[in-house]
Amino acid sequence: MNSKAHLKASLIISTYNWKEALELVLKSVLNQKVMPSEIIIADDGSSAETKLLIDQFKTRLKIPLHHVWQEDKGFRKSMILNKAIAKACGEYIIQIDGDCIVHPSFIEDHLRYAIKGTYLSGSRVSINKDALKSIFSKQKVTYHFLSKGLKKRGRALHLPFLSRFYKASIEFNLRNRGCNMSYAREDFISVNGYNEDFEGWGREDSELGRRFHNYGLMNRRLKNIAIVYHIYHFAKPKDKLEENHQMEIFARDHKTSWCDNGIDKYLNE
Repeated sequence: MNSKAHLKASLIISTYNWKEALELVLKSVLNQKVMPSEIIIADDGSSAETKLLIDQFKTRLKIPLHHVWQEDKGFRKSMILNKAIAKACGEYIIQIDGDCIVHPSFIEDHLRYAIKGTYLSGSRVSINKDALKSIFSKQKVTYHFLSKGLKKRGRALHLPFLSRFYKASIEFNLRNRGCNMSYAREDFISVNGYNEDFEGWGREDSELGRRFHNYGLMNRRLKNIAIVYHIYHFAKPKDKLEENHQMEIFARDHKTSWCDNGIDKYLNE
C-alpha cells in the first residue's frame, strides 16, 4: 500500500434515523477534490426515508454508493460497521459519522498519509445548536475558520504544510474517534474489527484503538487537515457507558488485540 491519491479507498458513513444530517454529509462528499472509490452507508436500523435519500444520491454520484442496513434493535454501531467494512472493496477505509460534514480536501488529506501499519485519527469542529436551523434551511456544507456557529474553530484552519510536523507515534491515542479515522482494511481485519459485545453508546472506538495499539499499529494525529464539522445533537443515552468502559479497560490491562465477537463472521458471506 502507498500513500498516493489513487489508492482504492472506501468511505464508511454510519447513520441512524437522521436523514437531514446525512443529506448534508453526502452533499459535502460531492464536493471532494479527491473522491473515494466507493461510499458505504452503515445504517443501524433507519426508516425507509433514509433509503429513499440514499437512492437519490446514487443517481448524483459517479462512484458506487451502497446501503448496508440492519434491523433496529438498539444501538449496535459496532455490528453495522463490521458488516459495512466486510463488504468494502477498498484496501483502505476512511470512516465518519452521518452527522459530520467534511471539508473538500477530507479524502485527499486522509490519503496523503495512508499507509499499512498506521491508523489515522482526526479531530472535529462542532457546529453549535443555535446554528442548526440556518444550516438545514440553507443546506450549508461549506465552512471555514470565520464561519458563524462554530465551536473550537481553531480546528477549522486547513493548513496542510503544518500537518507534516505531527509524526506517527507508537503511543496510544486517547483522542481516537470513529467520526474521523482511517486505516488499512487488512489491519482492521487483523484485530477482528469492532467488538460487537459493545451495545449502547460509548467506548467502541477507543477500545478498537486500544487493540490497534496492542497489535503494534502506529497512530498519526491529523491536525490542520482532514476537517469534519460535527452537527449538534442531543447526547445519546449513556446507560451502557460504564459496562463499555470496563471492556476498554480489559483490553488495556490484558493487552488484547483480537476480539472474539468481530468482523470475521461476515467475511465469507
